Parts: sequence; structure tokens; C-alpha cells
Amino acid sequence: MRRLLSISILFGCFIASGLASPSPGFDVFEKSILELQAAQSDGTTSSRRLVEMYLARIKAYNQAGPALNAIVTLNPRALEAADILDRERAAGHVRGPLHGIPILVKDNYDTVDMPTSDGTLALATLQPTADAFQVQRLRKAGAVILGKTTMHELAAGITTISSLTGATRNPYDPRRGPGGSSGGTAAAVAASFAAAGTGSDTCGSLRIPAALQNLVSLRQTRGLSSRTGIAPLSSSQDVAGPLARSVTDLALLMDATVGPDRADPITAGASAHIPRSYRDSLGPDGLRGMRIGVVRALFEDEPEDEAFNEVINRSLEAMKAQGAEVFDVEIPSLSEQLADTSVILHEFKFDLADYLARHKGTPIGSLEDIISRGMEHYRLEDRLRSRNKPESRDTEAYRQALAKRSTLRTAVLRFLQEQRLDALAYPPVSRRSPFVDDDADDAGGADTCQLSASTGLPAIVFPAGFTDDGLPVGLELLGAA
Repeated sequence: MRRLLSISILFGCFIASGLASPSPGFDVFEKSILELQAAQSDGTTSSRRLVEMYLARIKAYNQAGPALNAIVTLNPRALEAADILDRERAAGHVRGPLHGIPILVKDNYDTVDMPTSDGTLALATLQPTADAFQVQRLRKAGAVILGKTTMHELAAGITTISSLTGATRNPYDPRRGPGGSSGGTAAAVAASFAAAGTGSDTCGSLRIPAALQNLVSLRQTRGLSSRTGIAPLSSSQDVAGPLARSVTDLALLMDATVGPDRADPITAGASAHIPRSYRDSLGPDGLRGMRIGVVRALFEDEPEDEAFNEVINRSLEAMKAQGAEVFDVEIPSLSEQLADTSVILHEFKFDLADYLARHKGTPIGSLEDIISRGMEHYRLEDRLRSRNKPESRDTEAYRQALAKRSTLRTAVLRFLQEQRLDALAYPPVSRRSPFVDDDADDAGGADTCQLSASTGLPAIVFPAGFTDDGLPVGLELLGAA
């Protein structure tokens, strides 16, 4: 994973979204975390002022202007938290690079100072009594939790629509969606509503929005970061982590959030994969000598896909110019090996019920409660009814899916080793996101998200460029744990 971060650094810069407005003096628009930190250190600005400037952008663009609709709720204690951090700085105590930095979190992360809806009207009043593990780590590192972002209802899709908040829009083309399910975080970070944000990924929910908003995100090695206090979609596939404007910003958030958690047993062996610092492992020559295999079987080849493929091919050529060996590879029987490896259908209903049972006073207790009350967004009705059908986790289909996942992981790791590959390259999404008014619950393109989700191996998405009509295109790299 360290190598994935390093070889992506040259492609980790955010290009302007066109939402900037003139502002005298210091402006937060598209500023990196390190730039925001430096401005606080030299007295150019303060954490309070950063919060105020981001709030001004949210006021201008979230429900007004392009009406991106990326924010569910704002933290009423954000300014208070910023003032505390400013006093600490004045006293000579700086917690680290996130000190005083405003961050947004997806609305499936538990927060003590804001409700956690998991993107559904049915849970709009659910108030957790403890922060999610990663939120605790962010606060400890000095981040100001500015608010909560919109998400696809129950994380059950990739277009970011919700019975609670409606549809979220893409800052690069507000007629279109941002992808999902972490689309609200991606749209918010792209529009400079905060320095960075968090999301979750069960099959593309971090990577698709990152690609469609010119951002960087990483589906981490399974077990690297805790999911405690995050509403689940599938306990065997869920991963939670940051969305950022650059690889450096991503690494800073990973340094703050990655680590073992006794309440999430899958993190027990994580320390074997954790460097002293992700940020320090980055370098400008990260691509030199890397062997990258391009998986053409995961590209779409319809006429509407050509614009995305051209951008990705140019990015691959740029990687060659930076010293990487880039060549096409073919993983034998890949499509057959990927088929039926998702376990969302087998786990979601039961994992959601377990999460709700841990919260006292929750307004509903099950997926069945949501469906029976008709509280889901109409586009999700069929999908949620299908996922409510299993009566037990203990089914032959579930066992077969888990077995196929193990076989797939072994095959991919063997292929990487035999071909002496550092990473596999392919598009996280191959088409423009659908228009917000479309009823399709699909971001379009090849179903590439499952390769990382089913193997548990890390995959990073970073900007590859833009189509002729100004839409971002992402490129994904998958490597060993």
C-alpha cells in the first residue's frame, strides 16, 4: 500500500472546479492541508477563520448557486472546537498537521455532536452517544469536525440519492450526480467545503466518487482501519477511510486514522502493514522502476466509453515518462473469478440490525422496519426488498461466495508475484455519471469495484485528466497488502 501511495503522488493534484469566487486576503479554495497548516503557523489565519471561510462556501454553494446538496448537517460546536485549538496553538501546543483543520465526515460515521442518519429518513433522529473510532482519532489529531455529508441511502448504491436529502450534484457538472455512496463527501471536498473528508467503500463507494470529482481516495487493505461506529453495508467488505485533493493530504489523514482497534477485531493484525508515516513514505520518484499491468478486460469498449479511455491511456503514457514499465496484462478467467463474490446480499440485513441494536432509542430496528413504513427513496425500493429476503446468514450461497473470494485473492496475489507486478491498473468508472434526473441507480461503466472489495487488497484512485467537456477521469491501481 505504501508503494501505491508513492507511485500516485505525481497524479494527486486537484485541478480547479470553477466554483471559486474572488476573496480578499487568504482564501481556503483548493488549499492543501499543509498550506492551511502553514497559514495558521505564520498567523495568516486561524482555525476559527478557516471554519468561517468554509461555512461561507457551504452557504454559497450547498443549497444556493449550483445547489450541490452535499451537506446533511453542520456541527454546532465547530467554532467552539476551533477556538480551543487556536488557544492551544497560542500556548505553543500543536498536535500535528491536522491541528485546526476542518474535516467533513460521511453520515454513516457516528458523532456525539450530530445525528447519524446513514442516509435514510428513517434514522434522521438517531443520536449516537460515542464517536466512531476514526472520528475519535481525527479529533485527537486536532481536526475540527465541521459537519456530516450526504450519502446514498444506507450506502446501498453509487449515485448518492436519499429519502432524507434527495439527490447530490457533481461540482464539475451540477446536472450530473457525484457517484456514491460517498458522493456527498466527494462533492464537498471538490467544492472546497472542507480540506478533506471521510467515506466508506463496500464496492467502489470511495473510489467512484473520487474518480468523478478529480480526487484521491484509497480502499485500504482490509483490516487496516477500524469500522467501529460506522453503519455497515457488509461487514466482510466494508472499508472506511479518507477522500482528499492530493496523495499528500490522503496520507496525512491515514497517519491520523489508521491503527488497531480492540472493538474491531479485523484490525488486530494491521500493525504489520503500517509504516511509521504514510506521508514520509511519499517521494517524487515513486514511479521509477515500477511494473504496472494494465487490465484491459476491465475497460469498457462502447462508443460512449472512448472519451474516458483516451484520458486514461494518456495518463498511462505519462506514467511511462516518469520511469514506470506499463504494459497490458491478462488475468486468466478474471470475469468468471469475479462473478458472485459480493456478499452484500448475504450480510446487509443482519449487519444493519446488529448496528441498530447497539444504539439505544433508535427509531427503527431493522431493514424490514424501513421498508414496511415506506421510508426509503423510491429508486431503492426493489434493491432493499431484495436485500431483505435472506432469512439467515448460514446459506450455501454465502459459503460459496466466501470461498470464491478466497480463491480470487490467491489468484490475484499469485499473478502479481509471477508477473513481478507492483500494481494492476484499470478505470474505477468508465463513463460519465448519469444526470441527476435520471432514474437509473448506476454510475455506468465496467463493474471494476469488486476486484479490490472481494480480494481485500488495496486500491488507490487518483486523477488521470479530463474529458473534452471538462469532466474528471480517474485511474485505479491495485496492489498487494
